[in-house]
Amino acid sequence: MDQQEIVAMATDRAVDLGRRLDFLLEIDKLKAIVRRNRLVDGSRYENTAEHSWHLAVAAMILAPDAGPEVDVLRAMEILLVHDIVEIDADDTYTYDTEAQRHKQALETAAAERVFGLLPEVQALRLRSLWDEYEARETPTARFAYALDRLQPLLLNAASDGASWRENGITHSQTAAVNGPIVDGSPLWWDVAQDVLGRAADNGILGDDRPEVRD
Repeated sequence: MDQQEIVAMATDRAVDLGRRLDFLLEIDKLKAIVRRNRLVDGSRYENTAEHSWHLAVAAMILAPDAGPEVDVLRAMEILLVHDIVEIDADDTYTYDTEAQRHKQALETAAAERVFGLLPEVQALRLRSLWDEYEARETPTARFAYALDRLQPLLLNAASDGASWRENGITHSQTAAVNGPIVDGSPLWWDVAQDVLGRAADNGILGDDRPEVRD
C-alpha cells in the first residue's frame, strides 16, 4: 500500500485527516536527507530528521540559559519544523557560499508546497513558525538559531573534526558562521570559542588565527 492509497482511505472518512496523514508521510523523507556533520562516533553522517530532533531536545535541556523573553516550547516547535523544507530543497552546506546564494528561493518554494499539504489553519501555523525562524527577529527565533549553530559545532568537535577536516574548514570560517550562538547565551559562545580554539590547537580545524605578537 503506497502513500496515495493511505491518504485516499483517510480522505473517505475526513478530508482534513487525509491531508494531515499525507503531510506526516511526506515528512518521512527528512530521514533520507543527509547532512555534512557526522555523528559523535564518526560512523556516518546525520540526517535532517535526527538533526531536528536533537535540536528540539537541546532547547529543552538548555532552557535554563534562555532569557525570560524566550518561549522555549515555541522554540522547540520552530526547531522541529525549520528544516522540513529540505525535503525539496535538500540540505545546504553552511560553508558552500555558492549554494547559499540560491538557498532562500529554493526553501521558500519548498515551504509553499510542503506546508501547503496541511489543512489551512495548520499550514498557516507551521509556516509562521518557519517564517519566524528565517526572519530571526524574535528572541525565541534567535535562541532557536543559536542552537542550530551550536549543535553542528559540538558534533564536529566531538567527532575529531571529521567534517571540518573533510572540507578544509578553518577557525576563522567557523568563528564567523557561529557568531550568532551568543544570541542564545553568552555562556554558550564562551564555551564555543574555547572549543574552536582547542580544535585549532589540535589540528582538527584549520588554524588561520592571526599570530599574537608581544
